[in-house]
Amino acid sequence: MPPSRHHVQHVTIHGHRRAFVKAGEGPALLLLHGLGCDHTTWSSVIDGLARRYTVIAPDLLGHGLSDKPRADYSVGGYANGVRDLLTVLGIDKVTVVGHSFGGGVAMQFAYQFPERTERMILVASGGLGPEVTPGIRAITTPGFHQVMGVLTLPGVRHVGAAGLRGLAALPTAVTRDLAEVADIYDSFKDPRARAAIRHVVRAVVDWKGQIVTMADRAYLTEAMPMCVVWGRDDHVIPVRHANRAAALAPGARIEVIPHSGHFPHKDHPERFVQIVHEFVRSTRPATYSRARWRRLLENGPADPTGDVAPVVPLTAVAGDAGA
Repeated sequence: MPPSRHHVQHVTIHGHRRAFVKAGEGPALLLLHGLGCDHTTWSSVIDGLARRYTVIAPDLLGHGLSDKPRADYSVGGYANGVRDLLTVLGIDKVTVVGHSFGGGVAMQFAYQFPERTERMILVASGGLGPEVTPGIRAITTPGFHQVMGVLTLPGVRHVGAAGLRGLAALPTAVTRDLAEVADIYDSFKDPRARAAIRHVVRAVVDWKGQIVTMADRAYLTEAMPMCVVWGRDDHVIPVRHANRAAALAPGARIEVIPHSGHFPHKDHPERFVQIVHEFVRSTRPATYSRARWRRLLENGPADPTGDVAPVVPLTAVAGDAGA
């Protein structure tokens, strides 16, 4: 993992050591990184967010400086782990921010623990459609662990990572995210990390693409403010998934950022911090009501087809989700 710019703390839960960064004061923001990443993916925005919020950025189990045991790496298992970490830290409610796979965990957390979720911000999130880059689908194939073991031998790994970073320096949108890919590739030198990532991906992706989706439960976001942020040049999960989010949750706020790829919080950190703050400032935190939750479950979605809306430009459509 890249060196951290922030003080990393550790806590042991269920016998496994979990790493996290905690910074700032104010309403709590929980930042959940993507597949193969760690808390350092948020390094460029933590300080800006910490001026107004208590920021908690964990390394999910199997990632970064957290332990990598043989364990439950399902989306639901991660949501439980995040709940337990917040409980140990004495934090009752959060606005949960999830990037890529972390967006899937954020959605699952909000679904399992609505009483602890005030808002949800999805950043280039998984779980909004089947399409995903072939590189992620390849992780599910037989032999990935063995092949990656060879590709991460010291000499091969250094040449491969340098090549990816060199391509990332080219002035093209297609190669924009390859520096981050190089960091993920470098983390695969740890066989425990490879095994954990393989378990994660197999739980949410098959050879056809993503298999875990929020489509059938998106109507529950009627009770919770939601913001979706995407980079227009995302080649990992296509930006049209933001349109899908707009169709599934019409009250959501959609932000599509030009000249940005799969990591919009790294490409445009100041804009990202501004989006988060404006969203938090302009929406009331969700208040869990068991009766309202039961009513939503009983009535189901207003539009069960979930037809995709037209292409969404850089917009901000406020959704109010008070009690």
